[in-house]
Amino acid sequence: MSILRTSCLAFCAASSLTLTLPSMAQDTYPNRPVKVIVALPAGGSVDMVARQLSQQMATDLGQPFVVDNRAGGSGQIGVPVVAKAAPDGYTIMVSPASFLTTNKSIFKTLPYNPETAFVAVTKLVNQAMVLVVSDKAKYGTPAGILAAAKASPGKLTYASSGDGSPQHLAGLMFESRAGVKLLHIPYKGGAAAITDLIGGQVDMAFAPLPEALPHIKSGKLFAVGVLSEKRAISAPDIPTLREGGVNNVVLSAWIGLLAPAKTPQPVLDKISKSAKAFLRGDAKTKLIEIGMEPAADEVKPLAQVISEEIRIHADLVKAAGLVPQ
Repeated sequence: MSILRTSCLAFCAASSLTLTLPSMAQDTYPNRPVKVIVALPAGGSVDMVARQLSQQMATDLGQPFVVDNRAGGSGQIGVPVVAKAAPDGYTIMVSPASFLTTNKSIFKTLPYNPETAFVAVTKLVNQAMVLVVSDKAKYGTPAGILAAAKASPGKLTYASSGDGSPQHLAGLMFESRAGVKLLHIPYKGGAAAITDLIGGQVDMAFAPLPEALPHIKSGKLFAVGVLSEKRAISAPDIPTLREGGVNNVVLSAWIGLLAPAKTPQPVLDKISKSAKAFLRGDAKTKLIEIGMEPAADEVKPLAQVISEEIRIHADLVKAAGLVPQ
């Protein structure tokens, strides 16, 4: 065999091996532990979903899926970790909507672009927002709240878990669509906001249903209405705000699953398949019981939801005169 022919055969073999290595890596994914970033503290609803999902994925795919809480900075500590990670499926993220939508409007700059830095695998759950009050006699109906707000513009208070939070956005949307002016009282977390609402320090709150539902069931809070097109599966007795005469106030504090941009499709397919199995399996009933609605069968792609909500939230923030930080 000539030296030239031998060299050609060696080159072709090496080239073939190089070309097949990425494919082989995708076929064997995962072959080591996978990191699941949650840019929030442990113990909240996003963390809870991430941990239950990680258990399902570990069972389905045969490797540990380890939740890594990187809290702080309204997502600006943990989310960039995923944006900068290698697109190989070994770093993924479970995120609340606000870090991917509202953040773009309330911060001058972000260390990530929510529309280009990630591939949106799937929405995991929707969390209906609910308008709750502690004084049912005064504010037990949308009509009662609107009357009080119009009688004293800017005096009726609503609590939120912080500027730019889903609770804050819900309040801005209510003001815009109902034509009233409220006073926003931001807290450091949803639990503190709910505590002060129960104690009578604020008049009302727009809260994710899982946060408010235990207090609604105990009678400490009264649900005026959910901010959704239809009644929540987990709380069918609570009417929508539309039923009470307030239209176009629809907001969901959803939770999504994302990976770094350019993650190979075969890897994404495995992750997505396991996530959908989780949402349709035994966890479905448990999620519904605590106020979440699994989103496995939603038609609209999550990437489209993110882009649409970025524009909607930008309009609300601008109309409210909020200055980006």
